[in-house]
Amino acid sequence: MEEKGTQIRLTAGEISQLWLQYLNDSSSKCILSYFLEKAEDEEIKPIIQFALELSMSHIQKITAILTEEKNVAPYGFSIKEDVDLTAPRLYSDSFVLNFINQMSKIGLTAYAASVATSVRDDIKTYYMDCLTETMELNKKSTDLLLSKGLFIRSPNLPNLEKVEFVKKQWFMLDVFGEKRPLTAAEVDNIFANLQRNALGVAALTGFSQVAQDKDVKQFFLKGLEIGNKHIQLFRGKLEESKLPSPMGWDSEITNSTTYTFSDKLMMFYTSGLITLSIGYYGTAVSQSPRADISAMYNRLSLEVQMYAEDGANIMIKNGWLEQPPMASDRDELIRKKNQ
Repeated sequence: MEEKGTQIRLTAGEISQLWLQYLNDSSSKCILSYFLEKAEDEEIKPIIQFALELSMSHIQKITAILTEEKNVAPYGFSIKEDVDLTAPRLYSDSFVLNFINQMSKIGLTAYAASVATSVRDDIKTYYMDCLTETMELNKKSTDLLLSKGLFIRSPNLPNLEKVEFVKKQWFMLDVFGEKRPLTAAEVDNIFANLQRNALGVAALTGFSQVAQDKDVKQFFLKGLEIGNKHIQLFRGKLEESKLPSPMGWDSEITNSTTYTFSDKLMMFYTSGLITLSIGYYGTAVSQSPRADISAMYNRLSLEVQMYAEDGANIMIKNGWLEQPPMASDRDELIRKKNQ
């Protein structure tokens, strides 16, 4: 039992989540500041401002927690080093609103996981506050998307008229090439992954236009190729069940090729998208009884993992990849002691 008044040390899970959130929010601060600077729609500006204020608040609170625990905060990103606020507009306001809405969904998942892994009361409370704030951001951005007719809904399915039970292996395996219609969960996952890829492709299109380093530009172009291929596969699965698929965002990117974001910032953001894709594909596998759907996701996950390795190599080569908190290397400590 802890003595009264003593502070319980951060667990590995707590410090890992805080460290990663600091990086995410410092990168978001740069991107959102640029979006706010270029925004023209007076209804969208307050949403960007609210999202930016949340990121800045999180950075301050995490810095305070880490400093109190005698931990160094990550180097992260800064407006001075990683974004040119005077650069021409790169994305439309409607894309930015969808971007913020999608990031709020990702934040809800991440903060819920942080609440679950946090033990210390102040850390758990902090992440519960983050959840509440992000729920508000999600509602505000969703409401505005709906009012502007920009919200993309997943397909509707027929009403359930009676209870049924699976009677044949055909539900899981295709026999002689015959496939059953998609389940609701399969439709939702395919549609959501298609939409996330479409937004990712649009983001990478803009990144590839303003990237400075040749290797970084080629990395983004490869990501566009992979993303577009995944979009076509997902559309094909929806079309098999005669379901509609969302349109792309190609028209929401301008022709600007002027330096806007640092290559370091764009690589970090892209690496985050890759990590999220692997997680979402894994979830889809667990919720897809149809064998061909699971096989598709497993194949795509492997491709994305190989792409992630290429990105990590570029970041390491350029000194952009911050090392996360790690356990002590006891063998190395012993070797140093004996030298």
